Amino acid sequence: MATSLGANTYNRQNWEDADFPILCQTCLGENPYIRMTKEKYGKECKICARPFTVFRWCPGTRMRFKKTEVCQTCSKMKNVCQTCLLDLEYGLPIQVRDTGLDIKDDVPKSDVNKEYYTQNMEREIGNSDGTRPVGILGKAPSSSEMLLKLARTTPYYKRNRPHICSFWVKGECKRGEECPYRHEKPTDPDDPLADQNIKDRYYGINDPVADKLLKRASTMPRLDTPEDKTITTLYVGGLGDTISDAELRNHFYQFGEIRTTTIVQRQQCAFIQFATRQAAELAAEKSFNKLIINGRRLTVKWGRSQAARGKEAIKDGVSEMGTRLDPVPGLPGALPPPPALEEDTPANYFNLEAGTSPNVMNISLPPPPGINPLPPGFGPPMFHMGSMGPPPPPPMGMRPPGHIHYPSQDPQRMGAHAARHGD
Repeated sequence: MATSLGANTYNRQNWEDADFPILCQTCLGENPYIRMTKEKYGKECKICARPFTVFRWCPGTRMRFKKTEVCQTCSKMKNVCQTCLLDLEYGLPIQVRDTGLDIKDDVPKSDVNKEYYTQNMEREIGNSDGTRPVGILGKAPSSSEMLLKLARTTPYYKRNRPHICSFWVKGECKRGEECPYRHEKPTDPDDPLADQNIKDRYYGINDPVADKLLKRASTMPRLDTPEDKTITTLYVGGLGDTISDAELRNHFYQFGEIRTTTIVQRQQCAFIQFATRQAAELAAEKSFNKLIINGRRLTVKWGRSQAARGKEAIKDGVSEMGTRLDPVPGLPGALPPPPALEEDTPANYFNLEAGTSPNVMNISLPPPPGINPLPPGFGPPMFHMGSMGPPPPPPMGMRPPGHIHYPSQDPQRMGAHAARHGD
């Protein structure tokens, strides 16, 4: 049987009376001087339905007033903030935290089981020192790589902003700048983030914020271990001109014995070869996306074996590291291959007709204009191409008017002088 606010005589010894709330840094606000109102047994807890002490405060200028929503017992069971119900250590929803730590905490939801579970947890909380979580969460591992990547490093104070003014959305707000609510366009009602429930967040089910963060975690880059057990080399890129061989050894020697260290200064990268595969796997796990030397974030990848590198053919558009390169726009395409030369085809350097004999060719020069042609027998001699070179071209004055040797002699061109017959 749940306890109501009006039942002042039922199980009152279990009602909560606290002096200060359990809050995260975001909900507490950035103002170090803050005033809080305290109302003893002012509200029922939204999880266990027991009356508890309600605190109310304003986290900062132009922020909305906030208050505690769950009791401190429910907050300590899940190690969450009493207001936003986010994890106190990572600032993430409970569903994301439990997924990252690989734990499954089935809190009962029925009234009788919930009351029995809460009493047992209160007894365990009373026996602890209050510095560590209790229950299954207290037995879970202390950290997770996924949680460290998703966790916020600074408070997110925009979460404390006022709600959107419903009168301004309808165009009926008459307060103007004095309105304590935001005059902004509301979000899409079909957005999954618009439907959030405090109980779903506490129990870690059907939380749209957690679903969004888990999808982001699934798309984050990761370093897969190669199947070839002979690979013990790590590739370190982005060295620059300031990182030396000694600085690399000072970082990687903690993971195991280093066999060789090779720095390629032209490509600003290095290759760290370990003596054992176990040391290489530990170095890759601890350094991937987390290696910073002299203020530079370095890239860590697995090297490739010599056998696999020899078998791989050179592919167009693939870099040395195996990543696909995007084509550069604006570059001309590949040139076509030259035509194949046939050995049987004779080289016709003078563009002669196919029927013309290459050995003997009779070249007759026409008479100049105004001169009668020569009688038979007095024509030009026969030239043998095989024994002597080609005949010299005739002088400019003796060339026929109709035969064009140069473009400037074309009668159709502008400025050319056509020869007239009979002058």
